[in-house]
Amino acid sequence: MSAKAKAPRRIGFRITRLRIIALFLMMLGVFIMAEAGGMDGETITTLKLDSRTTGAASGVGDIAVPTAAYLLIVGALFILSGAFNLVEARATRWRRLSVVLISLCGILFIPTVIIAAAAGDETNLTTIIAESLRLATPLAIGAFAGIWCERAGVVNIAIEGMMLFAACFGFTALFFLRNTALPLETAQLLAVTIGVLAGGLIALLHGWLSITFRTDQIVSGTVINILAVGVTSFVRREYLLSTEAGAAKLANISIPILSDIPVLGDAIFTNQPIFFMMFVMLAFTHVVMFYTRWGLRTRAVGEHPHAADTLGINVNRTRWINVFVSGMIAGLAGAWFSLEATGSFNDGMTRGAGFIALAAMIFGKWTPLGAFGAALLFGFSESLGVRLQMVGVDFPVQFLQMVPYVVTLVVLAGFIGRASPPKAVGQPYVKE
Repeated sequence: MSAKAKAPRRIGFRITRLRIIALFLMMLGVFIMAEAGGMDGETITTLKLDSRTTGAASGVGDIAVPTAAYLLIVGALFILSGAFNLVEARATRWRRLSVVLISLCGILFIPTVIIAAAAGDETNLTTIIAESLRLATPLAIGAFAGIWCERAGVVNIAIEGMMLFAACFGFTALFFLRNTALPLETAQLLAVTIGVLAGGLIALLHGWLSITFRTDQIVSGTVINILAVGVTSFVRREYLLSTEAGAAKLANISIPILSDIPVLGDAIFTNQPIFFMMFVMLAFTHVVMFYTRWGLRTRAVGEHPHAADTLGINVNRTRWINVFVSGMIAGLAGAWFSLEATGSFNDGMTRGAGFIALAAMIFGKWTPLGAFGAALLFGFSESLGVRLQMVGVDFPVQFLQMVPYVVTLVVLAGFIGRASPPKAVGQPYVKE
């Protein structure tokens, strides 16, 4: 018998996610080198490391960067990395090198943007770090709220509405409490607590609709977001417009010894309470989800609710509790806007932060550490838009304000790859 002829191997250039990233890196490298080509070779950018609060020198010393040379080197690295990944070598050793090159480009991207934006001038690196962390606070806390909900199998796009309710009622409570005999710090603590409880109560509404009545969870979340816009606008118009413009913000707390660490000490360890709660919630969520019996039950309910039920786990009760905890965490994120960041309340002041928090959760693959890293990226992108406005970049301000949202789209569409949510997320459970 004659052997069957093998079909000829088809050779072609396939469009893959890796190659799209490679093309993006190459275009970015060309743009960076073009920027460097238009600069004087003597241009120096100074990265200052002074204290952001006192302006005192940190003792580390400033960093002087030859801008044109730095940008030429980084641009060449981006182009070479893109060209290498465009080939998409399949050997394991080359695949590892591909990951290293892309990771290196990702690490260099942030300092490159800072240096290019402040070319020939000086900028305070400590302030940029502190501002990125500060702006990441509501996004990270909101992402943790999403993890608690979706790990239990309930989609929660109502985080935006929960944040808005908490921001409104927390600030309203502070306004009325500060006219009492209570000390300001006590009134602020009660206001934050009311904001957290407001988020929890709205989460109970979400649970009632999506768990008890088995309403489509996307529809339930959308209804809550719309309700939040209307109710908070009404409260502001009826009770807050005729009052004074604002209230005192939460005061800074300085952690002894740690706040004296050069550069990072002032940026991290001298801050406001909800900022520190971000790190508490990060540790709390990570430990509970992956190192406790409750976390194991939560993940089982989100992945295989029928199997969990056969093991004696009350699926719907577990979901109810997780949704309520999720709402309280989202309420803490909402309190950040009115009580810690601004000391006032405005219509729609969350500005889509709940949706960016969900994007951070997805980018982080439903893990607290990954979500925190994504929130830092989005916080930096928002800080970058503000910084570019401050240094007078010749670009329409509306486009600079779009930076965090554009970064969200680019990251989700191009860099995250396939993200697999809990298998039973969005599926109401009916006990057989």
